[in-house]
Amino acid sequence: MTTFAILRESPLAPDLALLMQRHTEAMHADTPPESIHMMDAGALAAPGISFFVMRDGAEAVAMGAIKVEGDHAEIKSMHVLSERRGLGLAPRLLDHLIAEARQAGVTRLSLETGSQASFAAARALYTRRGFFECGPFGSYRPDPNSTFMTLTL
Repeated sequence: MTTFAILRESPLAPDLALLMQRHTEAMHADTPPESIHMMDAGALAAPGISFFVMRDGAEAVAMGAIKVEGDHAEIKSMHVLSERRGLGLAPRLLDHLIAEARQAGVTRLSLETGSQASFAAARALYTRRGFFECGPFGSYRPDPNSTFMTLTL
């Protein structure tokens, strides 16, 4: 049986290139450029962002980050490699991000995801974990290609 580990790492690690590439491709697949809010590896390395990698042995199979600003945090760049989907990795990673936010003293955890059909599974996962739709937060503005969700911790 495979054991997956979730570790805090640098998003700039060379062995994360495939994961970053796949995430970028997925975000650009059916979202207009002006509606893409993903952060690249350099931006994810900024202070105030905790970046996590899920590994199957040495292989990076998923990633996610939380950007903390006071008692509010945002989930950023959560992605599971397509060939590893359906194994329960996304819920496990999301639960880890929620626990990290709680440990950091966050009282509200929010996210922006796509409103297109290709993001339906992600929206369903967030809903199952207690997130509900909300208005834009932070520097976001209303966008028909975005769904904003939040969770009170």
